[in-house]
Amino acid sequence: MRLRNVPGSRDIIRESWFTIKDETEYRGKWNTVFGNDHPIYIEIGMGKGQFIMTLAKQNPDINYIGIEKYSSVLVRAIEKQEEEDLPNLYFIRMEAENITEVFEEGEVSRIYLNFSDPWPKDRHAKRRLTSVQFLERYEKILVKEGHVIFKTDNKDLFDFSLEQVEQAQNWELLNHTFDLHHSEYIEGNVMTEYETRFVEKGNAICRMEIVMTNKKD
Repeated sequence: MRLRNVPGSRDIIRESWFTIKDETEYRGKWNTVFGNDHPIYIEIGMGKGQFIMTLAKQNPDINYIGIEKYSSVLVRAIEKQEEEDLPNLYFIRMEAENITEVFEEGEVSRIYLNFSDPWPKDRHAKRRLTSVQFLERYEKILVKEGHVIFKTDNKDLFDFSLEQVEQAQNWELLNHTFDLHHSEYIEGNVMTEYETRFVEKGNAICRMEIVMTNKKD
């Protein structure tokens, strides 16, 4: 369960060097934040940051931006980053729906979605981060042939996601598995906090990788 009420969390976020305060200010010029032109990978719904911080340490030539809407979760990632001080990682507290206001067309090279909220009620389907509506948002910020990698332990959400990729006009399913930890795609896999917990319980982890196609130049 996500933490909701860490006293002073918004103050910590506001004062941290590692959080972007006015994310729309850097739309189209994120290279000035990092001071280089390295590819930008983002994680939407990063939780406490274990996944994205591991990637940032492993890949110093890639810039990472972690997006999280819950202040009380984001502060945990800030605490870790204060210890690590990784120069290629920043955080944003924001709603995922506003992603196109933050990044310019072709500014992001890869998007990670890890154990996203399943929004189980049908009337909330468009809020799921793998819905056609969100895939259309991703099209507006990804480079040509940009990738989205999605992991979940929720089989219903995964089935829905596969259907959404089929319905979307500009996406192709590169690979998928219903049991990541017993598949060929486990090599190089970086675990999230939730994934570690679910695997210990014996839950199968679903994973898919999709690529954007037919984007106009």
